[in-house]
Amino acid sequence: MKVIETDIEIHASVEVVWDVLTDFGKYTEWNPFITEASGEIRRGEQLKIHIEPPGARGMTFRPTVLTAERGRRLEWLGRLLVPKIFDGHHQLRIHPLDTDRVRFAQREEFSGLLVPVFLNEEATAQGFREMNEALKERAEALTRA
Repeated sequence: MKVIETDIEIHASVEVVWDVLTDFGKYTEWNPFITEASGEIRRGEQLKIHIEPPGARGMTFRPTVLTAERGRRLEWLGRLLVPKIFDGHHQLRIHPLDTDRVRFAQREEFSGLLVPVFLNEEATAQGFREMNEALKERAEALTRA
C-alpha cells in the first residue's frame, strides 16, 4: 500500500471551506488538480472526477462516496475495473483550529496489484499540494469579501 498525505492551514471557517470543497460546479474556476467533479455528495452515490496531475496524464474515474460528514470529511473509493487491481481511498478532512481557522488534509491510500505500475506518486502529491493552495486562496478570498 502507498499513502500520500498533505495538509494546509486555512484562515477561513469550517463552513466556508466545506462550501468551496463541495461546490463541484465551480471546480473549473479554482481547482488545478480535480478539474471537473460532479455527483451527489451522499454515502453510496457515485461521483465523476477528472484529475490533472502536474506533468502526468489526466484521467476520469467514478468513485463511490464512502463518507460525507458536512463540515468534517468527504471520502470516496475509486478503483480500476475490479477490487485489488488499483484502488484509491481518498479522504478530504477539515479540522477546526478555532472559529476562523482550519487545517485541511488530503490523504489517499492506494492498494492493488497495479499500484507500482500506474501510480505517479510525486505528480499526485504535487497535485494535492496545488489543490490545497488553491482551496486556501479561494476560501480566504471569500472570507475577506
